[in-house]
Amino acid sequence: MGRRREPESSSEDEEMSVIQSFFSFGSTPKKKKPKKPVSTESYSEYENYSYSFEHDSSSLSKVSSIIYDSDSEDSHLSEGQVADAGATVDEQNIGRQIIINDHLANKHHKYPNNYVTTARYTWWNFPVLVLWFQFHRLANCYFLLISMLQVFTDLSPTGKYTTLGPLLAVLSITAAKEGYEDYQRHKQDKFVNNREVTVVRGGREEVVKWQDVEVGDVCLVRNKEPLPCDLILLASSEDQSMCYIETSNLDGETNLKIRQARPETTHINSTHAAGQWTGSLDCEQPNERLYKFDGLFTFGKKKIPLSNKQMLLRGSTVRNTQWVYGIAVFTGPETKLFKNANDPPSKRTNVEAVTNRQILYIVCLQMVLCLTSAVARTVWATKVEKNSWYVVEDSDFNAAKDGALSLITFLILYNNLIPISLYVSIEMVKLVQAFWINSDEEMKYEVNDPPTYAQARTSNLNEELGQVEYIFSDKTGTLTRNMMEFRKCSIAGIAYGETEDLPEDKRTKDMDKSFNFNDHGRLRKNLKNHKSSATIREFLVLLAVCHTVIPEEDMKTGEIEFQASSPDEAALVSAAKALGYKFWKKTPDALTIEIDGKDFEYKILNILEFNSTRKRMSVICLTPEGELKLYCKGADTVIYERLASSKNPFKSVTEDHLREFAAEGLRTLCLACTDLDPVEYKKWNKKFKKASTSIVDRDGKLAECAEQMEKNLRLLGATAIEDKLQVGVPEAIYTLSRAGIKIWVLTGDKQETAINIGFSCRLLTQRMKLMIINEDTKEGTRRELQKYLKETEGNDDPDSLALIIDGVTLLSALQEDLQSMLVDLGTRCKAVICCRVSPKQKAEVVGLAKGHLNAITLAIGDGANDVSMIQAAHVGIGISGEEGLQAARAADYSIAQFRYLVRLLLIHGRWSYRRISTLICYSFYKNIALYLTQFWFTFRNGFSGTSLYEGWTQASFNLIFAFLPIIAQATLDQDVSQEKSLEYPQLYMLGIHKKFYNFRVFWGWVVSAIFHSVVLFWIPVTIFQHEIPSSDGTNGGMYFIGSVVYACVVVAVNLKVGLETHYWTWLNHLTIWGSIASIFVYYAVYCALWNTPANMAPQMYFVFYRLAPLPLFWFTVIMVPIATLLRDFVWKSVKRAFWPEMYHIVQEIAMMERDGTLVPGQTALDLEAAFNGGGEILYSSKSPPLIQDEYEMKETKRSRKYQVSESEEYSEYEYSE
Repeated sequence: MGRRREPESSSEDEEMSVIQSFFSFGSTPKKKKPKKPVSTESYSEYENYSYSFEHDSSSLSKVSSIIYDSDSEDSHLSEGQVADAGATVDEQNIGRQIIINDHLANKHHKYPNNYVTTARYTWWNFPVLVLWFQFHRLANCYFLLISMLQVFTDLSPTGKYTTLGPLLAVLSITAAKEGYEDYQRHKQDKFVNNREVTVVRGGREEVVKWQDVEVGDVCLVRNKEPLPCDLILLASSEDQSMCYIETSNLDGETNLKIRQARPETTHINSTHAAGQWTGSLDCEQPNERLYKFDGLFTFGKKKIPLSNKQMLLRGSTVRNTQWVYGIAVFTGPETKLFKNANDPPSKRTNVEAVTNRQILYIVCLQMVLCLTSAVARTVWATKVEKNSWYVVEDSDFNAAKDGALSLITFLILYNNLIPISLYVSIEMVKLVQAFWINSDEEMKYEVNDPPTYAQARTSNLNEELGQVEYIFSDKTGTLTRNMMEFRKCSIAGIAYGETEDLPEDKRTKDMDKSFNFNDHGRLRKNLKNHKSSATIREFLVLLAVCHTVIPEEDMKTGEIEFQASSPDEAALVSAAKALGYKFWKKTPDALTIEIDGKDFEYKILNILEFNSTRKRMSVICLTPEGELKLYCKGADTVIYERLASSKNPFKSVTEDHLREFAAEGLRTLCLACTDLDPVEYKKWNKKFKKASTSIVDRDGKLAECAEQMEKNLRLLGATAIEDKLQVGVPEAIYTLSRAGIKIWVLTGDKQETAINIGFSCRLLTQRMKLMIINEDTKEGTRRELQKYLKETEGNDDPDSLALIIDGVTLLSALQEDLQSMLVDLGTRCKAVICCRVSPKQKAEVVGLAKGHLNAITLAIGDGANDVSMIQAAHVGIGISGEEGLQAARAADYSIAQFRYLVRLLLIHGRWSYRRISTLICYSFYKNIALYLTQFWFTFRNGFSGTSLYEGWTQASFNLIFAFLPIIAQATLDQDVSQEKSLEYPQLYMLGIHKKFYNFRVFWGWVVSAIFHSVVLFWIPVTIFQHEIPSSDGTNGGMYFIGSVVYACVVVAVNLKVGLETHYWTWLNHLTIWGSIASIFVYYAVYCALWNTPANMAPQMYFVFYRLAPLPLFWFTVIMVPIATLLRDFVWKSVKRAFWPEMYHIVQEIAMMERDGTLVPGQTALDLEAAFNGGGEILYSSKSPPLIQDEYEMKETKRSRKYQVSESEEYSEYEYSE
């Protein structure tokens, strides 16, 4: 809205893409909309520069001269004093000095250049670091030890390199993955470092690469260009050297922020001026604080304080500003962007923790087998061999030494009871699972441009998504849209607004979509000729003045568009515009309102900014009539505390209106004002200036000053804004509730608003007992908790209870001695709502549940205030919504809408958990089934430690013959279809109760493997115990029987995958039957290599060619695996028939539906499935209403519509209070 200046000697504007976030390298940058609202952070952008505006209006009273006289006093400070009145600079905190236009002096300090790298490795340290990270895994260290024993001793029965080879293969696969990811980082680094920027050196412009920018360089950055490093703003093209920046890559906030240069540097607006100025810049040392900067310019004896208002951070982009000049203060790794580029907290899954314990148990089992075999070997050597005439007696035989060496031999022989390919298999499967999540078209939000997909920012937690029992959710922007509509208001004790929406035919051009106020006619009438007209006018002026909204003119239509820090502010200013008080122009020191075709200018003297502690904002302004006013808006609790004891006749009735508005689910704000005494203001303003320029505890001092002025307020009224529910939220919460998931809502809203939203989104129902706790003392909190614990003791219906608790009560309840009581009461409830809570309390509540409950927690939110909560939970979900992307970037997974959480958990989460569970159990199963045959073989070879299998054939088991089928199964299998997963959400309870992976399940697989190993060894050994001589009279050699057993094992373990597969695809067929065929192809090739130059495996020479012609061999490799798996098949059939799980029932229903044999209603009446140990009926969301939870939402006070579809169609929900 202001005149732009052109820089002297500047080149043409250059379009550059938005800098990609350094917190998510490798991801595709999304397109940004050119217009974004200004952040709340800019509330105080103008405060230091609003004291020197010229005032020549003769219509103002003497008040103005008193106010401006205080500024004139400040303007006569002598040289050497700080330029701003009372400015205090803690020079002990200043640790860096930059000499302006003196590169040699700056190089003396050895400041780093602007080259940055986010890559983890270089070409020379890659092998070392990769190995270092890989051998942090205990299993890899174990296999390395086994490899060393094989290579450096003669005790290996399987060859020297049979473990080292597979280990190197596993490490190579992991190294290739790490190398590829790091290569992508290097490409991104190269792209960023080679960007170009214009700098001023020696009085002339130079175009240099970003990596060549040095501390002290003056940079010229144009519109839409990203900032190359951290700069101090010197001047810009805008009036009063303001500029707009977008910081979404830093803090995730897509709204614009304002920066403004110091008046003393605005003359540096050309190449010549930038090359001629001299002085120094002293500032703090590099740090990670994004919103704080302390420094000062020194010109001779004059010192000019600098703050965050002059700071342009790397990672930001210049917007709506033609050009800016800035001096480089932090470069490269010292920029605040890279100081904040920390890795997210490491999270370990429950499945991983259980697996680590099982590995220890398997190691113990292995040691038992080794000790048993070593002892048996010693006994055999002393009792049998010594008395055998055909064994040459060893005169140096020592039983203890022989036992110890045998122990090492058996340790090598049984080493693969722990699968060497386990980690590689899990990582591959999780990457594919993450791909399924990222490419799910059903979780694509097409309203955004471009459409937003779900994103798995990590693949390590996929299986956790299938075990979530507690969801902790933000409300605004998560359950609701964060798109506000002005619905109602109360002015001078009169309530305005109707339930019905504003008809489209009654809208004027000044009424945008956020104005849904269907009572504006009565309000306008009262504004003209009612006794409350003066109060109404003051109310509307406050809406139009008390804000930080920036007006922008649409070049095509000429209409004014508001860029706001939040949808609330935009809705309030739009409401004032629709009611005739049109805010259309803003400068750093004034704003202009059009009323009845006339412009009125309000001089903005001070802005007392909003924050989560103050819960209010105020502006001090000089009205066109010359009155000194303070306008304040905020939460009712903080406004009512500051009202004058008298002159507030509407206090009580407004409080009643606030309760009514909150009961309807509306967000409320109170509006108040007061007249200020100019003399007192003059004294206060000096304190405020001093506080605003203080480096030590600036925020605390500003808050203290604000308290002195925000008192004796006169209440004007209240506003009521509706934040509509997101599409599908009621259905999503109802479905998640049926899945056995408990939902806790953590919100900063009023209790009444939170409860009403709870009803409208189906979190609360009419049959629930609401236990409301509002206590401000610890003893009162303890008493209430004990009372409700006693009342709910023995309650067998948790669905009938809900807990409502506020932030003040939580201060006491979160103390150590009350935590267990709070958790105990919360777990007895179906839903918990914590209202009026701070971001810190959100994280504390999540941490409390995580620490006290043996359950998986999930936190979901959309704003920067939800980041701590998201990172505290086992799984963090960020919603890429109206409050920016910081929550999404800090989260493990991001989605665009709350309703997509249903698919993420009930489909992707449940499938991932089941698939990973099967993968891990099967990986141990197949290795135990194979390597226990070695143990049984020791009974046939005198416990000598001789291997039944040729070394490389055995080593190929995990990498060739039993690798791909389980990978295909673990990435594609579906026990029930996704449609049935959503239709029967109770299936999710199996994950909550950890039915697919626990101690019993794991060791069930182990016992099965032991049984299979017995069958797979002893039956073939019995069949071929005398071998079958060939036609020339020779036998097959030592590996003849081993080849038969090995082939039987390969066939059996691959058929076992098929037995565990519920959803067959062509890939499952290819991998299973291909792996079975591969063993015979391998035999055919490998057994013929002895005659080749490779001279491999002489022991295996022609073994297969002796076996292949034998019908008994083919009969054995077919029938023995079938006999092995017969028990499994019978058990599965019996269990399905007599003790079915829920998914068995759903599978039967699906088959009956396909066959057309399912009678409507039969799902509930005839097909019962007991779940969670009870006798509840498994019902479908499509079952008759008789068998479903009846949910009636009957309205008692009003009938309103909640939008439930993206096509602007409305569906009506009724509810009762």
